[in-house]
Amino acid sequence: MTPKPVQPPYFINCHTHIFTGANIPPYIAKTFLPWPFYKLLSIPFILSLCKFWYVSDKSPRQWKHKWWYKKLQRIFYGYRSFVRRYVVLSLLVALVNLIIVYHAVLYFLIWMNGFFIKPQENVANSITDITDWLTKHQLFFATAPVWLKVAVFLFTLVCIANGRKLIWFVLKKMWGFLSLLPDKKTLQFLARYINIGRFAYYKNQGRIFVKLKDQYPNGTGFVILPMDMEFMEAGTLNAAGNYKIQMEQLAVIKANKKYKELVFPFVAVDARRKFVEQQIFFDWQPGPNGTVILKDCFIKTYIEDKKFSGFKIYPALGYYPFDEVLLPLWKYAADNQLPILTHCIRGTIFFRGIKKKEWGEHPVFKQADGLKKYSPLLLPELKNIDFINNFTHPLNYLCLVEEKLLRLLVANAKDDRVKTLFGYNSPELEMTYNLKNLKLCFGHFGGEDEWLKYFEKDRDAFTSKLVTQPGQGINFIKTGDIANSFGTLELVWKNVDWYSIIRSMMLQYDNLYADISYILHDEHIIPLLKQTLSNPKLKERVLFGTDFYVVRNHKSEKEMLANLQAALTQTELYFIGRKNPKEFLNL
Repeated sequence: MTPKPVQPPYFINCHTHIFTGANIPPYIAKTFLPWPFYKLLSIPFILSLCKFWYVSDKSPRQWKHKWWYKKLQRIFYGYRSFVRRYVVLSLLVALVNLIIVYHAVLYFLIWMNGFFIKPQENVANSITDITDWLTKHQLFFATAPVWLKVAVFLFTLVCIANGRKLIWFVLKKMWGFLSLLPDKKTLQFLARYINIGRFAYYKNQGRIFVKLKDQYPNGTGFVILPMDMEFMEAGTLNAAGNYKIQMEQLAVIKANKKYKELVFPFVAVDARRKFVEQQIFFDWQPGPNGTVILKDCFIKTYIEDKKFSGFKIYPALGYYPFDEVLLPLWKYAADNQLPILTHCIRGTIFFRGIKKKEWGEHPVFKQADGLKKYSPLLLPELKNIDFINNFTHPLNYLCLVEEKLLRLLVANAKDDRVKTLFGYNSPELEMTYNLKNLKLCFGHFGGEDEWLKYFEKDRDAFTSKLVTQPGQGINFIKTGDIANSFGTLELVWKNVDWYSIIRSMMLQYDNLYADISYILHDEHIIPLLKQTLSNPKLKERVLFGTDFYVVRNHKSEKEMLANLQAALTQTELYFIGRKNPKEFLNL
């Protein structure tokens, strides 16, 4: 009997983005940059620059195609090759460059010292001594015209690479005001922020999708994850970038016969969204045996009619994944085996507003305040970049898949339909229905920084459980009343790396997955990735993903895929790129 041929998709990227710049709020640099700089460096401004640079005929990027550029290139090549053929001439040119560079540096230092930016007093005196000595010996032309000084300085910046580096080095070493410049984290954010413009200046997601698709072999599938950034308080989206238009464009791609079997768009879900223009976003009623029946709503249209494949959430935008509004949606997803993919990394896109009062304590977890006394877990972080991780923390998802914790949420539900849906009776009795079948993927597997923390914690009792109890990992929940577990949960929340938490949850709950998107750019994750895939349970729960195009400031899709193919065996690639994604997507 002839074996049935393998049908596409042959390989699936489970984490990609193709949203446009119009889908991003204008002031996403807020909290990273002070006012008014975050307003000046807005998304529309970045997009206009990128569009000019990559598309416009007037862009310097296009100069290499102009006749005059090719003429100059030939002239400069002739000059440089001629100089290199003669040692004496090379030394003479090097000497001239040296004279130009130190003039440019000294002119610059004098200008800076003459304005409001002052170096330390001893540095200023040293600059004066050096210039006086050089002038005395006719090696420094301090009285040159201003235009000539400016020309020397600009020539150094543009044409002499070593001179350019020297000027920047001197700046960093001599002026304390540079400590006000962005730190490493801010610079990393700015790199990713500006990188958005490389793809997001397109008006339609279809154009971006083609850029993604063309970096992979034919027959590759893609999970496409939209973003609902309307409520992150980073400015108002323009009309062309509203949520409805973003989703409609994805529906067009999904309906295209060329891509229908290869594209798996998800629905972006935010707990605060009530409407999509005039249509109710999510509406439901309890059905028989703890089921959810969708009423006419946006979710029903896109999941049941347009056949979108699952749900994407991004709690860092300002909500918990166990928000009461979401519980019936997660019950619907669990009953219908619809996958959920959540952002789980300390990222750069997050809520930009002021921390709300109710965010000062965790809604479920508690902390010990004495012998057998517990109060809500304090969340003292005040900066946005810090407190948003309370929404992203992987331990939050234990509140969904662990019945005892879910019971606490349902007990406090304001909507009685939620209690009916889960068959809630009392705090002591197990509910009739739960979310243990919830199919959920931790996007980014916690982040590469958390993988590094796992290695560093070589004296931690919790992380050691991954070695001593490879089939279970960390034991989060103790027997008996849930109050018996609050002490453990507090310690895990505060002290344990996210890799260990996610890995332990994947071992204990059958439908939890994690993808390696974004962190894949860092080749240092490969040893731990291979170790993870050596676990019989975990090898069936890890998904391939890249985080296109957000990861592009590090590496291209082609490079990451090639590196991964070189690092993993064919069997490992089969699991993370085909078998596991198909099971996650119910294909």
